[in-house]
Amino acid sequence: MSNMIRLLATADFREISEDLQEEIYYEYYDFAYGMILYIVKDHAATEDIIQESFIKVIKNKPVFENEGKLRAWLKVVTKNTTINYLRKNKNYRNQLDVEGVFMYKEEISKSPISVENTVETKLIEESIMDYLQQLKPEYSVLIEYRWKQGLSYKEISNMLDLSEDVVKQRLFRARESIKKMLFKEWGIKDEKRKI
Repeated sequence: MSNMIRLLATADFREISEDLQEEIYYEYYDFAYGMILYIVKDHAATEDIIQESFIKVIKNKPVFENEGKLRAWLKVVTKNTTINYLRKNKNYRNQLDVEGVFMYKEEISKSPISVENTVETKLIEESIMDYLQQLKPEYSVLIEYRWKQGLSYKEISNMLDLSEDVVKQRLFRARESIKKMLFKEWGIKDEKRKI
């Protein structure tokens, strides 16, 4: 993580020079852009969410004892702001199920991403692919249809001759299993557990 983001956590943002404030904002922008764009798939909405989450970050930052906790907190704030945005905007309501594990895929962005983030994303993706192999077959096929092929609940339920409720329930269980595996290996928690 860059010194600019660290400065965001340690300094009073209002007392920093305007040029430095701008640098910190663009550093956060690069940090959050890929994760948000992956969810909303709209550049303008992504920029709105980045601005809103940045304001939350500078107004409500707690004290952190290490960089890992700062980074995790920034991800949670960004993720929660994105989810709130999706809930408020009816155009995006069908995308709410992606608030699970797969929000951590940051490399979709066209904006420059640090080598550290790119490597971490690749490793997490590889771990998720390994976790899929460990799931029950009925769970892994649902993840395959929903995540990789982008099918709706209705399309999946028609293909598998199951009710939509059963599909949603099994997808929830599959994502929860993967979240547990991610937490065990990477220390990544979801928003319900509040890091």
